[in-house]
Amino acid sequence: MAVMNEPVVATMLILLLLGVGEFFSIKSRARIPMLLVVMVGYLVLLWTGVFPKDLVGSSALTAFGGLMVAPLIVHMGTMVPFKLLKAQIRAVFIALCGIIVATILVLLTVPLIFDYPSAVAGIGPLTGGTIAFILTADRLQELGLVSLVTIPALVIAIQGLIGMPLATHYLRRHAYHIKSKLSSSGNAEAAAATDVASIMDTKRKTWIPDKYQTNIMLLLQLFIGGSIAVYLGNLTGISFSLWALIVGVVGALLGFYNDKMMDRSNSFGIAMVGLIIYSLGAMNDITPSMFVGYIPVILTIMIIGITGIIIGGILASKLMKWDLNKGVPVALTALFGFPGDYILCEEVSRSVADNEEERKAIFNEILTPMLVGGFTTVTTASIVIASILVQTI
Repeated sequence: MAVMNEPVVATMLILLLLGVGEFFSIKSRARIPMLLVVMVGYLVLLWTGVFPKDLVGSSALTAFGGLMVAPLIVHMGTMVPFKLLKAQIRAVFIALCGIIVATILVLLTVPLIFDYPSAVAGIGPLTGGTIAFILTADRLQELGLVSLVTIPALVIAIQGLIGMPLATHYLRRHAYHIKSKLSSSGNAEAAAATDVASIMDTKRKTWIPDKYQTNIMLLLQLFIGGSIAVYLGNLTGISFSLWALIVGVVGALLGFYNDKMMDRSNSFGIAMVGLIIYSLGAMNDITPSMFVGYIPVILTIMIIGITGIIIGGILASKLMKWDLNKGVPVALTALFGFPGDYILCEEVSRSVADNEEERKAIFNEILTPMLVGGFTTVTTASIVIASILVQTI
């Protein structure tokens, strides 16, 4: 229908699909990933002719989403809670070991069964989120490997379905261990838990006065960082995404950026919507036969990759002398990140505890390392891995 090509209508229809995805995610407490509903739903609507192929192109948010990639990665760099990471260095190490082992295993085995581009297409999104998917999909399209976009699209859509139940299994075992220790000691005091809320809410000191930190000025800062990243990418041949992450981290350390810049400018929501709509455009040429044909590749990457994350988490936990049931879920945060990690901690502590004191003690013990794991993998390391690997195809 011609009316669907109207930018407002096209955007409304895609937002409706995103709204349905959010509904199922909230209803299932993130057990059904929003992106799974959106991506599979979009493909089904496309294949059945309900959505025209140029629907995403008709949305004015498509170009906007592409424009926001670099500033969004700069924003990711400003989100890194240095105090929290420093206090939880063992959690950082375990999370990194998980995705490093997973990456090595996938790159060593998947090319022997299928091919190297397929392995790279899956490993970036497996260890991260939407940004890693965008970087991978853009590179595949640039190389004319459009059919391979099916792999990262489905990996990012279903990873949480597997990762969250696995993490819950290990976390519950650790929670019962905490509970038994509390019972034997006769008190419900948490073991020196880091005050996550106070650290996360702490405003960084910047050399830009508060009165000038308006929405427009904050966005200007992000686009300055994004522009520098793109320039450095063109100058050095190193992906702009890596430079954007570095600019965000260094800019925050030097005081040019405050923390969570896009949240402060009230633009994060619309930027993420634009990014998701932009990512849907990469799926326009996926056919049902491609979808079915790549299922064996996707399952292989998921099985080997998740096995690698667990192995890496176990090895690192032993090195750090952590309980495996505490360390492995930290590594598994690569599969779901925030808010999944927070929700799991809430649910596990509530279901295992017999009273409010126990619930608080369990929650305080497991929350900090889980949040740190998500920051380490999804927010930062996945961007580095995806940026580097896609250049090797």
